[in-house]
Amino acid sequence: MRRTRHIWAGATAALLAAGVITGCSSSSEPSAASCAETANGTRVAAGPTATGTDIATNPEIASGYRSDMTPVRTGTYAVSAANPLATQAACRVLADGGTAADALVAAQLVLGLVEPQASGIGGGAFLMYYDAAARTVDAYDGREVAPAAATENYLRWVSDADRTAPQPNARASGRSIGVPGALRLLELAHADHGKQPWRDLFTPAIDLADRGFAISPRLAGQIAESAPDLARDENARAYFLQPDGSPKPAGADLTNPAMAKTLGAIASDGPAAFYTGAIAQDIVDATANTSGGRTPGHITLADLAGYQAKKRTALCTGYREHEICGMPNPSSGGTTVAATLGILENFDLSALPPDDVDNNGGRPQARAVHLISEAERLAYADRDKYVADSDFVPLPGNSSGTLLNKDYLKQRAAQIDPDRAMGTAQPGDFGPVPLGTGPQPPEHGTSHVSVVDKYGNAAAMTTTVESAFGSFHLVDGFVLNNQLTDFNVTPTAADGTPLANRLQPGKRPRSSMSPTLVFDRAADGSRGQLSYVTGSPGGSVIIQFVVKTLVSMLDWRLDPQQAVSGVAFGAANTPVTGVGGEHPAIDATDNGDHDPLVRTLREMGHQVSVDAQTSGLSALRREGDGWIGGADPRREGAVMGDVE
Repeated sequence: MRRTRHIWAGATAALLAAGVITGCSSSSEPSAASCAETANGTRVAAGPTATGTDIATNPEIASGYRSDMTPVRTGTYAVSAANPLATQAACRVLADGGTAADALVAAQLVLGLVEPQASGIGGGAFLMYYDAAARTVDAYDGREVAPAAATENYLRWVSDADRTAPQPNARASGRSIGVPGALRLLELAHADHGKQPWRDLFTPAIDLADRGFAISPRLAGQIAESAPDLARDENARAYFLQPDGSPKPAGADLTNPAMAKTLGAIASDGPAAFYTGAIAQDIVDATANTSGGRTPGHITLADLAGYQAKKRTALCTGYREHEICGMPNPSSGGTTVAATLGILENFDLSALPPDDVDNNGGRPQARAVHLISEAERLAYADRDKYVADSDFVPLPGNSSGTLLNKDYLKQRAAQIDPDRAMGTAQPGDFGPVPLGTGPQPPEHGTSHVSVVDKYGNAAAMTTTVESAFGSFHLVDGFVLNNQLTDFNVTPTAADGTPLANRLQPGKRPRSSMSPTLVFDRAADGSRGQLSYVTGSPGGSVIIQFVVKTLVSMLDWRLDPQQAVSGVAFGAANTPVTGVGGEHPAIDATDNGDHDPLVRTLREMGHQVSVDAQTSGLSALRREGDGWIGGADPRREGAVMGDVE
C-alpha cells in the first residue's frame, strides 16, 4: 500500500515558519519548524525584494533567487505551482483520487486568493491537457475577450468625439478590463476530465479565505510597489493597504470574506453564478466605476452571459526525438516556441551544454545563448507580424503549418551568423498581407501550474490577470484583469495598414502564454508516452523561459530543477539579449561588465541586459514509474506529490 506524504521544494520560509502549510495528507506530516529550516534537504533562502522595478521590462517585481534547490521525486502524482498553499491544495485533491483537472480547479482558486497580483477568477487562462485513457491532447482557451461595445480606439481615447486618453491611464481605467474566462475554462476542462464533485474543489480556497493566510514576501513586495494604484479603488485600498494608506507587510494576516461568499456561490451554482446575476452585475458596475477620475469600461451583462471558453486543436510539432504540444492562437506561445525549436533543430545544441553544472544549472556557453537568442529573434519576427486571434485574423496559408514548415525553418536557420548577432530580424515573406507589424505588450501578472495524476493524465495551465493586480479593480473579493492592454493600442501601422493584434469587439488579445506537454516519439514517428510538463509566467518573455527550459532538459539532459533554476536568457525581436543577473553564476555588477558570458556576447554584437528575470517556471519529468519535478527559485513555488 502506498503511503502518501508531502514533498517540498523551495517553499517560502515565512509561510512555513508561520505554520500556515501542513502536509499533503494526514499521514506523516512534517512539522512547520523542520520545513522552515530546510526544503527537501535544501536551505531555503528567500532573496531580497527589488524596488523601483521597470514594469515594462520586468513583468512583476524581482524577488531574489533561492540557491541550490534540489529536485523532488514523487510516485504516481505530482504538482508544481507558484505558491506552496496552492500546491498543497492541488496535492490533496490528487491524494484523494482526483484527476489533474480536479487539481487545477483547486490550485487556481487558491492562487487567486494568495497570489492575486498574478491570476484569479477575474482573469483568463490557457490549458494543455493530456487524457491518458483516450491518448488525446486538448487545448483549452479561456482567454478574455473585448466587450461588444469596444472600438479599435477603445484604449487609445475616450471616444471619437473626445480624443483624450483614458484616465488615469489605459491600464488602470475600466477600458482595460476584458470579459473574464478562467472559470469557464475550468468548467469545461472539469466537465471533460474531472472526477471529484465541482463543489468539493472549492473548499480549500473558501476555508483559506475565511480563516485567513499570511501575506507572503512576494505578495507584500508587489503590494508595496502597486500601493498608489491600489489606493484608487475603494475595495482594493481597504483590502491591501493599512488605514493610513501604507502597504500591508509580509506576515500580516489577510482574510477575504467577500471572496469566500463569491466562491461559495460558484461552488453551489456553477460558473453561471459568476457570469449572470449579482456577481455579474457587480463586475459591470466595477468596470463602469468612475471614482478617482477613472475612465469607465463598457462590459455589459450580455458580454458576461455570452462568454464561452473554447477547445482548440493542440499545436503539436516534432523536435528531435520528441513531440512538443503547445497552445495555438490566440496565444502566440505555442507557435513561437515551436518555430524557435524548429530553427534550433538545425544546430547541434547537445554539443554546447552549460559549464560547471550544479544544482543551479551551471553557466550556459556563449555560443549556445547566441544561437538560441538568434532563433528566437527570427521566430518573434514572424509572431509579431502574423500571429493574432485567428478567429479574426487568419495565419498565412490559414494554418500554423506555414510558419512551422521544416524547409522554411531551415531557411530561417541559415540566416543565423554563428559569430555575429543580427540585431533585429525581418519576418518571412508570405506575399501580400493586409496587416502591419505590431509587437506585443507584455503580460505582467501571471502564474503557472503543472500537474500529473495517478491515472496518467497531465495538465499545464498558465493563468493571468495581465499586469500585477490587473486593472487594480477589486470586486467581490477578486481582482479584475487588464487583459485588453495586450492589444495594440494604436490599430494601424504608420502607413495606415491595420495591425493583426488591433482591438476588435469580441476578439481575444494575443498572448505569449506557453503551457507545454512533451511526448517521446516512437520509432515509427508516432506519439509515445508523456515525458515532460512545463510552462511559466513572465509576459512576452514566457516564450524564452520555456525554450530555455526545454533545451536544458531535452538537449542538455539537466533535471527539471536544474533546468528551471538555470540562467534565464534569450531575446525577442530587438537587439537586446537578456541574461538574468539574479542568477548566482552571473556577475551583474557594473551592468555585467565583469561577467565572461556577458562580455563574450557583447563582443558578438549583442546588447546584453542583466536585469533580474521574474520567471515562475515549473517542470515535471517522467522518471521510471514516477516523476521528478522542479519549481522556479525566483518565486515562491513548491513541488509536492507522493512517495513510497
